[in-house]
Amino acid sequence: MLKGLKRLFSVINVVIIIALLAIHFVLKESSLQTSLYFYSFPLPVIIIVVLILAIFLKRGLKKYNLWLAAILMIVWLGRSFKVHISETVNERDLEVVFWNASHERNFQDVFNKSDSIPDVVVLAEYHGKILEETKLKYSDRYFYKHPTRRIGICSNRPINIKEIILSKYESTVIRFETNDVNFYVVDVSGSMDVPRNWELGFVNKSITQTKRTIVLGDFNVPYESKYLEDLKTDFNHAFSEKGNGFMETWFWNIPLLSLDHIWVSKDLEILKTEKIGTFKSDHSMIKTFIRK
Repeated sequence: MLKGLKRLFSVINVVIIIALLAIHFVLKESSLQTSLYFYSFPLPVIIIVVLILAIFLKRGLKKYNLWLAAILMIVWLGRSFKVHISETVNERDLEVVFWNASHERNFQDVFNKSDSIPDVVVLAEYHGKILEETKLKYSDRYFYKHPTRRIGICSNRPINIKEIILSKYESTVIRFETNDVNFYVVDVSGSMDVPRNWELGFVNKSITQTKRTIVLGDFNVPYESKYLEDLKTDFNHAFSEKGNGFMETWFWNIPLLSLDHIWVSKDLEILKTEKIGTFKSDHSMIKTFIRK
């Protein structure tokens, strides 16, 4: 009886591992259902599942799970852990921060975490509860808050809103100009029943400027997503180019998924990029320095 249960669990172990690997490396975002599994089981989670399953295997089979976990760990580190030499930043360079503020947070939280007040700050999931007080305190700054969508912008120069594009599934793209640079703010709907290909297709169609342009926001898909291929053609990923450490920005400082991105057009130079961990949101901040 016990021998039969062990054999059954060995089969279950193999089935689960094959299914997880097929979803992550083969099926990926081929359908809405596989997309949800793809986002729910990033490599760190798969590694943990493989290690947990190994606990219940007999000694002869346990080693295969451990070897697989080690290989997947190497793959994950190769993808996600970046090491770059940062360039020297001067006062003329542009400091840009994006943060999903998780509803309750605000610009002051960003200023408190930064060594200086960034030139441009963009917040998603921002309700603007103390915006008027912030405006009074930082009277030399310019602020914008969309009246219905939860997007906030702060800049050291005037903010010129050029275009606001809204999808019927709550995704938002706002194009604005400041500091002689074109910006797109992106906030993609996180609804589980809205296919990401619809919303990322909407985002890709909305981004028509590809020179002197920065695209930043919560895309709700990881860097590996096929729906980011259009952006990869015309833009450099700020963290992949000049970041250090794990690129994943979610969840609560645990590097599971890189949902938040800053993309920089190839005619602008990325000097350095930082991911700033905080427990004030389940998303980390991203800060990058750009030379125009």
